[in-house]
Amino acid sequence: MKGLRGLQLLALPALLALGAVVSLAQTAELRGKVRLAVGGDPVHNARVTIIQLSRSTETEKDGTYVFTNVPPGRYEISATMERLPDMIQRVEVAGGATVTVDFDFRLDTLREQVTVTASGREETTLNAIASVNVLGSIDLARRNAISLGEALDNELGVAKRSFGPGNSRPVVRGFDGDRVLVLQEGVGIGGLGFQSGDHAEPIDLLSQDRIEVVKGPATLLYGSNAIGGVVNAISGHEKAHAGTRGYLTSLGSTTNDQYGVSAGIEFGTENWLFWGNGGGQRAGNYRTPLGTIANSFATTGNASGGLGYFGGKGFLSLNYTMDRRNYGIPTEPEEEHGEEEEGHHGAVRLNPRRSSLQMRAGFQDLAGAINSGNFTLQYNDYQHAEIEIEENVIGTEFKNRSFLYRAVFEQQRRGRLTGSFGVSGLTRKFKSVGEEAFAPPTTHNNFAAFGLQTVSFDRVALQFGARVERNGYNPTGLQNRSFTGFSGSSGLRISLGGSNILVANYTHSFRAPALEELYNNGPHPGNLTYEVGNPSLRRERGDGIDLSLRHSSGRMRAETNFFYYAMRDFVYLAPTGEIEDGLIKARYAQGSSRFTGIEGRLDFSLTSNLWFLSSVDYVNAELTASATPLPRIPPLRARVGFEAFFNSFRINPEIVLARAQERIFSTETPTAGYGVVNLNASYTVAGKHVAHVFSVNGFNLTNRLYRNHLSFIKEFAPEIGRGVRATYTIRFY
Repeated sequence: MKGLRGLQLLALPALLALGAVVSLAQTAELRGKVRLAVGGDPVHNARVTIIQLSRSTETEKDGTYVFTNVPPGRYEISATMERLPDMIQRVEVAGGATVTVDFDFRLDTLREQVTVTASGREETTLNAIASVNVLGSIDLARRNAISLGEALDNELGVAKRSFGPGNSRPVVRGFDGDRVLVLQEGVGIGGLGFQSGDHAEPIDLLSQDRIEVVKGPATLLYGSNAIGGVVNAISGHEKAHAGTRGYLTSLGSTTNDQYGVSAGIEFGTENWLFWGNGGGQRAGNYRTPLGTIANSFATTGNASGGLGYFGGKGFLSLNYTMDRRNYGIPTEPEEEHGEEEEGHHGAVRLNPRRSSLQMRAGFQDLAGAINSGNFTLQYNDYQHAEIEIEENVIGTEFKNRSFLYRAVFEQQRRGRLTGSFGVSGLTRKFKSVGEEAFAPPTTHNNFAAFGLQTVSFDRVALQFGARVERNGYNPTGLQNRSFTGFSGSSGLRISLGGSNILVANYTHSFRAPALEELYNNGPHPGNLTYEVGNPSLRRERGDGIDLSLRHSSGRMRAETNFFYYAMRDFVYLAPTGEIEDGLIKARYAQGSSRFTGIEGRLDFSLTSNLWFLSSVDYVNAELTASATPLPRIPPLRARVGFEAFFNSFRINPEIVLARAQERIFSTETPTAGYGVVNLNASYTVAGKHVAHVFSVNGFNLTNRLYRNHLSFIKEFAPEIGRGVRATYTIRFY
């Protein structure tokens, strides 16, 4: 027996070694090359990722990459570079095989994208449980990037709310204000755009790598005021690389005399990365078929810079951002000429100022239960004054200082289970002084804990999430309030084969009333009302269902979404029938509401060089007890166009259609339908280390007179008339 035990002990190392050999034999090697589609030059330092395994590598000087020890399975492989469109391919890996996946980068074409906002980790928009739009830097430069709403307007499910072009803000599936959360690098920016129709979001769009819009309740990862959706601006600087990269973008536009420039550079070594960005824009009063809209000018200026250390197992980075703006609030023509009604003032301009310091740190590729962790600390100092132009005096001054923190831990993959959990919070100090100081100085404290878990099978994935959040308000001289609530979700993704995906999810969410809804009491011209807050408001609660059917292949991109959200204790402004200071007096009230809508997109290839493009979206929202339509809900919209490619040349004619909006709130007026014709064209010159993109965008070519139903000033300020915008971007790498 002792001899047998000895033989067993001697055989154990051999058996373990044999098991390791067998295990390695069952894995595969994945390799390939990344090239430019035009010219075939190799692309070095492109990041190639096996998305399901969260494994990344960079291409060599000859454009090649390699992964070893890849387990058998179906994977999505992405090739990405900052400020270039993502490339995605799908592959099935068999044990012991060598699989080759090559990428041919096209700088300007239709394609699927990678997102990190929906779940906190990289995934394709096809496989995300939530519905996601991704807008890259080249597209942002082509659009009117003077403000966030202008840039995202007419994206599927996204419209713009505005009080003029300098302050427009995205409305997602009919949700506005405090129900749409605007982030930068996944954390709040500290602005007041949610508070008032005339407040801008202080984000420089030309310096962003991409904008990601998550539609539907995203409260689990980001906060209770993301009940309608999340808009996340991502600038990059996520990993060290050797050498220098950078960009320069310039633009000019007629009809509003717009011009601007933005530039950025990164310099890196094996572990260190240094970066800087800066630029500015100027737009004059814009012209319409009815004439020039006075006091609609806007200017912006910005700068940012930082450094980071990226080691094999961890990283630490610091970034400072400064944003300066100055824009006018259009006024009715009779007011501009001095015939002012009681309670109204002359022309006003706003001068938002934001400074932000962010520290990020993290670790990765650990062997224990936690695979990686990411930590963010950020301080925002935001302020703006509302200045009466004629007297050049400050009417009201707003200050909003906030400190935010966020920590997210990704679990080690255990069989079919992946997931993450974390905590976040903020301390916000708000103060306003002057004629429109309608809310008292208030301290707002927030803390939340959240988790998201995914169980993946061969063709099915289940996702579950939960969040507990507390918000507390401490106003000077008024009643303190605190709200604690739970949000939860469950999602199902089914692969139907042939790049077809069915997604269904249910979300229960809550939203704490905003500071302004609780404590405002005074004239608020930015919302065209005399607002009376309600310190007794209850928390909002909602239950939502999202259904989505998606397809993505080389010949077709298609997506159909249906959503239904039932909201209890929904907060809205209820008119009292009185007029005070020349404004409609309204009190914050609560009632049940529901939002129902559809979204659809169908893009397919007619030939190898010609695509047909189309999209449609519609939202129907009302207070259920009275069947009263909610205010500023976008009408039925559609978009039809073509996109043709001839080597490096691209041309995209389109028509944007909107139906008349006659389902209106008691304080609204109806808006007529319209059709607007646009023409986009671009030419790309790509080389081994540099790419040039020349773009021309002709907008509203028929000079159609039309009005945006979500504009506070649509009665006297229609949308911009016929014009041409030209952009030039150089990207070196």
